[in-house]
Amino acid sequence: MAWFVAAWSCLLVVVMVSSMRLSRSASSSCGSSCGHGGHGGWGPRSYPVIGCLVAFYRNRRRLLDWYTEMLAASPSQTIVVDRLGARRTVVTANPANVEHILRARFANYPKGKPFTDVLGDLLGMGIFNVDGELWHAQRKLVSHEFSARALRDLEVTVLEAEARDRLVPALAAASRGGGVVDMQDVLRRFAFDVICRVSLGVDPGCLDPALPAPRLAAAFDTAAGIIARRGAAPVAAVWKVKRALDAGSERRLREEIGVIHEAVMGLIRSRRKERALLLVNGNGVGGGGGARSDLLSRMIECGYPDEAIRDMVISFIMAGRDTTSSALTWFFWLLMRHRSVEAQVLDEIAATRRARGAGEEGGDDGEGEGLDLDDYRRMRVLHAALCETMRLYPPVAWDSKHAAADDVLPDGTAVGRGDRVTYFQYGMGRMEAIWGADAADFSLDRWLSLPRGGGDGAAAASPAAAAFAGVSPFKYPVFQGGPRTCLGKEMAFVQMKFVASAVLRRFELRPVDEGRTPAFVPLMTAHMAGGLNVTVRRRTPAPATSTAANGTGGELTSS
Repeated sequence: MAWFVAAWSCLLVVVMVSSMRLSRSASSSCGSSCGHGGHGGWGPRSYPVIGCLVAFYRNRRRLLDWYTEMLAASPSQTIVVDRLGARRTVVTANPANVEHILRARFANYPKGKPFTDVLGDLLGMGIFNVDGELWHAQRKLVSHEFSARALRDLEVTVLEAEARDRLVPALAAASRGGGVVDMQDVLRRFAFDVICRVSLGVDPGCLDPALPAPRLAAAFDTAAGIIARRGAAPVAAVWKVKRALDAGSERRLREEIGVIHEAVMGLIRSRRKERALLLVNGNGVGGGGGARSDLLSRMIECGYPDEAIRDMVISFIMAGRDTTSSALTWFFWLLMRHRSVEAQVLDEIAATRRARGAGEEGGDDGEGEGLDLDDYRRMRVLHAALCETMRLYPPVAWDSKHAAADDVLPDGTAVGRGDRVTYFQYGMGRMEAIWGADAADFSLDRWLSLPRGGGDGAAAASPAAAAFAGVSPFKYPVFQGGPRTCLGKEMAFVQMKFVASAVLRRFELRPVDEGRTPAFVPLMTAHMAGGLNVTVRRRTPAPATSTAANGTGGELTSS
């Protein structure tokens, strides 16, 4: 190890010396650190051998803002980045380029081996980590499962139980005790319980204060953090050497992945035995006689091998455990800053409940929400608030592909075989070229002003979805676009709307620090640095006074 430490110490000295020498002629602002970088494109200033490592090091604590500034300054909203030890990277916030990558030339932009190397130890051959025929086969299976009414009904049943038995009582206790609650932590625990019950058919009890913290949840947290640091490493060789030597964080990752694999494989074996007993007893497994509806059980019924099932359910736990909780954390923070928008959302929730005959806001802690899937689909104002939240604070800040062959993007940027091509959701949400001069503002009007859809029956039945459909997924790629469009999008919106309704109609959240603007931290799934610490008060019911439920309320723009 001594040679390894010495080599990297020397490199660090070179970088620091280069940084000091160049500081007289370059600053960390985009005006002097980006431009025509000498690599055939707009981007950060690069130098022989080390590439843009100096600028990268200077801006390492503000990478999101740095990339956003460079993209905004680029005439095409595209930059080219050369980094020491990494492939040439094209980063874009141009919707035409995003459509080219995700739809028009989809086959030329797989995730690629550099991406699958980073995630492969954890996700294996799961759908989020494969390309080609294997991806097509898994996509077909998962598409069928996500369209099955049984899985969607299971999600609502699980949400009702988790909110009634844990989420609402936890917040009610906080409202009586006057203590501080970290809503980000509460929402992450809630989401982990829900995704495990839907994917695995087991309840980890992560949000139950009477139970110890589940080992499985801790293993996922640790593994996700280490994997994220792999992806963000300036030089991939560092973590690869550590993995080869089974040292440091890579050893810890191997141990945590072992915990995850052991737990999931144990469930698969148990479920197969359970299924065999059902068959022996003549109860069958096709929807009756005690058959389960969770994803793991349904995959067993489809005849998939154990490792394929393991990789699939781990992929969906990783996809679902933090994405909705991340979006909801920023949603509640934004509503605390924009109380007029919160009032409009509350009016819509109350009007929807009245139409369903479920009563006014507030209500007993032990009662259910009393709404079905169609009710949540029709919530246009809440849908707009969630979309606007994810525009500014997307659960995944960027996504990368790797070019299979040479290509040219619509804006004229040349892409070489093997180049990494990244579309930058966080920066796209802040581009005035895309969203107008008010791109930095939290404005529901940019969604509610969209047409509600034409003769499409599905759009007419779901005004919220119709409004969303008015924005190109390549302008707003939070759920990707093209063949890899997120299959869990509708389930994610149902979960977020359910939680927003359950919390807002009962409780008023107040930030502990009114003046704080929290940092957005982009790991595998983004989170709020320091959490979202709030005090909780029981909400006093008030009559609805607007027409928000039918989307014709007053101005919904806050800045």
